[in-house]
Amino acid sequence: MNVESRIADLEARLAFQDDTIQTLNDVLVEQRRLVDRMQLQLQALARRLEEMQSSIGGEEDEAPPPHY
Repeated sequence: MNVESRIADLEARLAFQDDTIQTLNDVLVEQRRLVDRMQLQLQALARRLEEMQSSIGGEEDEAPPPHY
């Protein structure tokens, strides 16, 4: 293999690697956005659950009506 063909092969590999790295980076950025959105949803659901539990728990703490 002569030097010119080796250089051409290395340039082709470099171009392929650059494309692969960019594709992986794009996927990683999209997954990070998805994880961030899911974390916000989880926090909102946790708050709603706490609110529901406190409203249910609050009703149980009340004394029974006088006619019991």
